[in-house]
Amino acid sequence: MADDLTPGDVLEAPRALTGVVQTSNGPVRGYREDVLSVFKGLRYAAPPVGLARFKPPSLPRRWSEPAGAVAYGAPAIQSGLAPGERRTSPGDPPAPDEPASSEDCLFLNVWTPGLDAARRPVMVWLHGGGFANGSGGAAMYDGGALARRGDAVLVTINHRLNVFGYLHLGEAFGPEYAQSGVAGMLDIVQALEWVQANIEVFGGDPANVTIFGESGGGWKVSLLMAMPAARGLFAKAIIQSGPGLTAKPRQDADKIARQLLDELGVATPEALAALSTEAISHASVKIPGEAMRLYTPILDGAVIPRHPFEPDASPLNADVPLMIGTNKDENTLFLFSHPKFGAFTADDVAKQARNAVGERADALVAALRAAYPEYSDTHIFSAVGTVTGMWGNSVTLAERKAAQGAAPVFMYLLTWETPVAKGRLRSPHAIEIPLVFDNVEKARNFVGRGEAPQALAEQMSAAWLAFARTGDPSAKGLPTWPAYDAQGRATMIFDLESRVEHDPLPDVRKVLQA
Repeated sequence: MADDLTPGDVLEAPRALTGVVQTSNGPVRGYREDVLSVFKGLRYAAPPVGLARFKPPSLPRRWSEPAGAVAYGAPAIQSGLAPGERRTSPGDPPAPDEPASSEDCLFLNVWTPGLDAARRPVMVWLHGGGFANGSGGAAMYDGGALARRGDAVLVTINHRLNVFGYLHLGEAFGPEYAQSGVAGMLDIVQALEWVQANIEVFGGDPANVTIFGESGGGWKVSLLMAMPAARGLFAKAIIQSGPGLTAKPRQDADKIARQLLDELGVATPEALAALSTEAISHASVKIPGEAMRLYTPILDGAVIPRHPFEPDASPLNADVPLMIGTNKDENTLFLFSHPKFGAFTADDVAKQARNAVGERADALVAALRAAYPEYSDTHIFSAVGTVTGMWGNSVTLAERKAAQGAAPVFMYLLTWETPVAKGRLRSPHAIEIPLVFDNVEKARNFVGRGEAPQALAEQMSAAWLAFARTGDPSAKGLPTWPAYDAQGRATMIFDLESRVEHDPLPDVRKVLQA
């Protein structure tokens, strides 16, 4: 067995193992989980370490003996953390068997109902956490329930993040590092190439791949829509609370890179490669700026030749159907730990609105108070951030995609409110994830008790599966879901009794677009 395969190389596990499956990189064995075959920690690229650090991914050394695929591979180094530190996140906590983080992180996971020739729809999940944190091994991302419910093949992936995935060294170190500012996105492309090459032996259809992601994962989906290297690797796309209109300007990324090199005291690629993971990770968050936004994919002119949806939609994947949407109260999740949560004032709201939309602030606040008359100042404060960020940008992205007229766009808005935290979160960022994945029981601390979360999960998972199978999210238990355009603005409102609403929040939208 090769010495660099996966953390799950030991085949002896307290589970029934699958038969040997031949992949393009070598034979693997997963484990049985009732009707499913599960493969975790499948290596899709060589370890990006040493002089391979900051470079595009490469194929792993092929192995000949069956590699065990029974445990998650290491997640990427998280922002500011050292190798070996376990990932922690209240929003997407790691699964119990997720290992500690490592630069050696290029692994993916597969859940399939059958190792046969059924050619099932394939859904590839891109995790959230911005471009700084996260993992395909979060408990809420377990693909088993969705695979069972929809007779589909689910894939989740890890890829490089933060400074290790998006430090632009092209100007500082020359052409050999021209793609360092998009290395993490190229990891995703390589994972999608692995899917194209291998998913048929896992019972999937390589011609029917849907990429979907939430928050930073949605932004990754947005960028893939404009990346020539990803063309033909997916047939449909879903963006959940993560509309990515643009990529980072190269000159901004170069400035950050030079500040980091000064902080580290290095001037050559060799010197940077010789530094420890911990030294680079710790120094990366000392650079001025918000850590979550310092290291993000750059507009390099080649891998990402243009902004995906600015000033219009990239024509590259105009023929790819898209589903996009948000949750009603996205920003409560980010504000919940703020010392003033529950005590924001009307003056705070007015200031927040002025910062967001300038002279339109009064009109925006008035429109939000009219739309949500029961909201406190704290929830109106949150709503300002939600509609000027994720919701407003999702509307813009959907309009620009629909304007191409080449493939349908479907818009949704989740309005169901979780009862946790005494209901103060309302419908927060990420609340749709366990509903889409049909993983309510893995997220009761987020979705609450009772039957309501499962009722939502049945609706939302059915819609996602229908879209992955046919390109139309209309599903049993839901009204017919029309495509979105700038005239009708048909939007599926997900709640205990879901409905289609045309142009929700019209006065808010008109203020934003004034």
